[in-house]
Amino acid sequence: MRQNSSMKTRVICVVMGGGRGTRLHPLTAERCKPAVPLAGKYRLVDIPISNCLNSGLNNIFVLTQFNTASLHRHIQDSYKFDPFGGGFVDILAAEQTIRGDNWYQGTADAVRQNLHHFNMTDDDLVLILSGDQLYQMDFHELIMQHQESGADITIAAKAMRTHEVHGLGLMRVRDDLMIEEFVEKPTDPQVIDSLAVSEAIAANLESQGDEKFVLASMGIYCFKGRVLRQALDNHLTDFGKEIIPHLLEELKLRSYVFQGYWEDIGTVKSFYEANLALTDVVPPFNFFDQEHPVYTHARYLPASKINGATFERSIMAGGSILDQATIKRCVVGVRSVVREGSYLENVVMMGADFFETDEEKRNLEGTDRPKMGVGKNCHITTAIIDKNARIGDNVRMSPEGKPDLFKQGDVMVRDGVLIVPKGGVVPSNTVI
Repeated sequence: MRQNSSMKTRVICVVMGGGRGTRLHPLTAERCKPAVPLAGKYRLVDIPISNCLNSGLNNIFVLTQFNTASLHRHIQDSYKFDPFGGGFVDILAAEQTIRGDNWYQGTADAVRQNLHHFNMTDDDLVLILSGDQLYQMDFHELIMQHQESGADITIAAKAMRTHEVHGLGLMRVRDDLMIEEFVEKPTDPQVIDSLAVSEAIAANLESQGDEKFVLASMGIYCFKGRVLRQALDNHLTDFGKEIIPHLLEELKLRSYVFQGYWEDIGTVKSFYEANLALTDVVPPFNFFDQEHPVYTHARYLPASKINGATFERSIMAGGSILDQATIKRCVVGVRSVVREGSYLENVVMMGADFFETDEEKRNLEGTDRPKMGVGKNCHITTAIIDKNARIGDNVRMSPEGKPDLFKQGDVMVRDGVLIVPKGGVVPSNTVI
């Protein structure tokens, strides 16, 4: 990990964690997007924070607004710094002040409302990051390019095929990567085509095939303190929709082309697929890279216990108990319990926040309320089982043939994935 002293300029990192996450519902029914569990033992917010720490940046603010309790608890439990390093991860929740009583109206407005907390000088750099993306980036390289290029603002960009850019802000750049045009989430194929990179830029991309490439904004912005104050000295509320297009005529904006794996976790489908991709023999995102560790809450859990279960191309977090079950291409989260005879395939199981005691289990005997985890002789495919879910015996569940937003009891289908929400209960013998 680089030391902060290697950068002569102070860098303030701002992680945006305030969105409602409506496209991730019901995973965001009781938590904000950055607090959604990831890869069995992490939270989405651990990714940008870990990227900062691995880049030698430890002055980090997380801006929050909706369903914040889970995120606040996780950050407070996970990121503790000794008093000599000068680092911190501070939570800045939306608040009413004398200056105004409005909640954040957008990404830019959220930063504007918190400028007075940053203790920012004109020469400081501010790195603005999304709290719900899966990627591994050395921010030191982005910052060095920003300083050497003389740009007022640098925007991290991912080169993507024209058919992959739905819902993303796109930019047209010159061969020196200076941005000439920025279009937020275009849908017209002709507009998207017109933003394609030149042959000179395309030649430097690690790619194959003839389809054109477009630079898509990753929602990562680097500002000098003075420029950020100037950019926010108005009533514009969103960086992508308003601030960046507005500044193109006034300032020098440059792109930083990132060629690694990047996934925007904006929908149930993208969340589900990004998790299951981690079960690949060579996953696209490497949690095993000791040079770039992903930090999270230390839980001090016992080793997982496999009592005759068959485990195929899956990952499992600590504290789990798997009886004689079959687990195929699954992500099994902390404290998960799967009982004998059950079959899980293509399932993201988030586990539990606590172990159920023997007394609690005895109190459930003779009731319709199942024990925590997955019961006996269940068959579950293409599903997300959120934390603290209770699934009884002989349950069969699959989203196959179900329409989007189908709902039965606590279970629903979204983006072709069956979801048991946090704390959801599925009685024994249920068939969906």
